Amino acid sequence: MVSWKSADESIRDIGMEDYVAAQVDAIDTIRDLLDVEAVHTIGYCVAGTTLAATLAMLAAKGEAAKARSVTFFTAQVDFEDAGELKLFLGDETMASLQQLTADTGILDGRVMAATFNLLRGRDLIWNYVVNNYLMGNDPAPFDLLHWNGDVTNLPGEWHRDYLMRLYRENLLMKPGAITLGGVPIDLTKIETPAYIQAGKEDHIAPVRSVWKLMKVLSGPKRFVLAGSGHIAGVVNPPAAGKYQYWINDGDEEPASLDEFIAGAAEHKGSWWPDWIEWLRKQAPKMVEAKGARIPGEGKLKAIEDAPGRYVRTR
Repeated sequence: MVSWKSADESIRDIGMEDYVAAQVDAIDTIRDLLDVEAVHTIGYCVAGTTLAATLAMLAAKGEAAKARSVTFFTAQVDFEDAGELKLFLGDETMASLQQLTADTGILDGRVMAATFNLLRGRDLIWNYVVNNYLMGNDPAPFDLLHWNGDVTNLPGEWHRDYLMRLYRENLLMKPGAITLGGVPIDLTKIETPAYIQAGKEDHIAPVRSVWKLMKVLSGPKRFVLAGSGHIAGVVNPPAAGKYQYWINDGDEEPASLDEFIAGAAEHKGSWWPDWIEWLRKQAPKMVEAKGARIPGEGKLKAIEDAPGRYVRTR
């Protein structure tokens, strides 16, 4: 698992190529530590977008075999139908972002949080005004709400570059328009087996936008539409018995999202068991668990006790 550091001025100048390089480094580190040829990869939201770019770069370099499978959680690569977030991409907004990061080079995570809250103002703003301010009620304890409030700072230039090149110019969809690791990338060259998950009520990565991964990737693909949204639709352990998911197991791959929905069967509960079964098919050989792994006893020594210094950064 890669825990992305909340940005400070020491990493103000890093960009997309640095994040891609970090993903390659993570892949190679796991391959070395576990002495395996390939790994199963997962990218969640922006890390999924970046992971697609990473896999395209590996494919261009003849190193695609390093990834045995890829799973995308609520991730986008085609930003043509990226939803209401595109309302925040005007010239005035971009100029404001430039001003906000002029001194430190860092975008305060609270700015991002406010933007996401505006996308669902009734639920994420006015609900709390009414219940907390007007009625004096404390929010009910909720683990995902705590997680949602743990904002992350971003390198300002990388954030603006991401918005300009991906959201506004949609360059990931133009073969050769983006160069990483010295090679032009083309997402259609990705043949890695892919599991693509979308949230039915996701307002950050809309279903129609996530679906487009199905039309871009060239390898075998499985699409699952999960109940709920951007976080709860992903973090839904089977024991909770919550929500549902839809799968279309027709003989032919649906030509569109509408066709997928029309032929999809609803299943109660978490989509995780379906995903685990798919993963088993990608690598049928199972490894016997021989007791708990002790961090630091392998090739790399433990840095410090969990959760680590990055988690405590404020």
